Parts: sequence; C-alpha cells; structure tokens
Amino acid sequence: MELVQYTVRNGNTLYGIAQFFRTTVEDILRYNNIQNPSTIYPGQVLTIPADSAELNYYITRPGDTLWSIAQRNNTSVQMLTELNRLNNPNVIMPGQVIRLR
Repeated sequence: MELVQYTVRNGNTLYGIAQFFRTTVEDILRYNNIQNPSTIYPGQVLTIPADSAELNYYITRPGDTLWSIAQRNNTSVQMLTELNRLNNPNVIMPGQVIRLR
C-alpha cells in the first residue's frame, strides 16, 4: 500500500476521492483521524491509502505538461484531456492529479 497526499478541491467528497484512489471512505477517515465525514474542506491535505498496483494517476510537478506526461505513460494528450475533463489541455497546475487510464 502506498500513502498519497491529496489536496481537497471544491466539490470533492470523501466518496468521490475514495473511488478515484480505489480505497474506502472508512480508510480515509481512519488515516486522517476525521470524526465527521462532512467536515472536509478545499485546501485540506488528506493522506490517502492507495493500493500501488491499482494506481492509474499521476500527480503533476512544476514543469510538467500533458504532452510529457502522455509520453512517459504511453498515452496521448487527447486521452488525458478526455479522462480528466480538462477544458484547456495547456493549463495544468503542480500538484494536480491526472488520471492516466
């Protein structure tokens, strides 16, 4: 198991985050000592337990582009744009989670 740091964004729910990382809400609550699941907020950094064999995402770093991410992961910019519902494939931010598959 791998522990991933994830920053909560507007509109996120624990259920959605758990689905994305293929874990459970209960595990996220436990790893973050959260008593009330409705108290997460944008900007909060959560520790997410994720099965490394199931990880199909990439967390962007400064200088990354969708093109460079696509090249390293044998996919296309178009596929990444569609999977991640990106309005502008030229704008990604460091720390952004990009689904690869």
